[in-house]
Amino acid sequence: MITLYHAPKSRSTRIIWLLEELGVPYDVRQVSIFRPMTGDGAPDPVNRHPDKRVPAIVHDGELVAESVAIVLYLTDAFPAAGLGPAAGAAGRGDYLTWISWYAAEMEPAMFAAMGGDLAASPMKQRNYDAVLARIESALAKGPYLMGERFTGADLLVSSALNFARSAFPESAAIDAYVARCVGRPAMQRAILLDETAGVREAA
Repeated sequence: MITLYHAPKSRSTRIIWLLEELGVPYDVRQVSIFRPMTGDGAPDPVNRHPDKRVPAIVHDGELVAESVAIVLYLTDAFPAAGLGPAAGAAGRGDYLTWISWYAAEMEPAMFAAMGGDLAASPMKQRNYDAVLARIESALAKGPYLMGERFTGADLLVSSALNFARSAFPESAAIDAYVARCVGRPAMQRAILLDETAGVREAA
């Protein structure tokens, strides 16, 4: 059984999406978090995340925190779902590269755009432009980042784009990509489950 420490309408919602994609049993332990954008909430002492944030999971006694680590851990732990190439399989390097790129390049560029920092920093603008070009280049080749196959990398990237669509310019390709990803049945179930309190076991 997997326990997810979750706060509604936060980054942990996409981990519910991931768990629904995997089709494995899980519990949701709803916790409060401090939300710096509004100043609401407070750290919850029952939250296992080292910084009392979300997401965090516990699986077979292992604590895993942060979205990127959780996506890698769970797609490796449950390879039958096909959400990421296994170690040694074709495409593994591309998969790891996309996930690392999301954390190292896309998120900083996205938050720079959201914070209005691009105009004052040519370096941040160049990084932002490179991120946008990479997304559009990948989508020109296939419906997903790695071609025909939806992976954990798409879950991370599309959930971020869905959250911060206004941080990127108009693009029919990006709009279609986001709609394709968030329209998946597992994501639609996650949206409905986002506010669920207490413990839920996946069907």
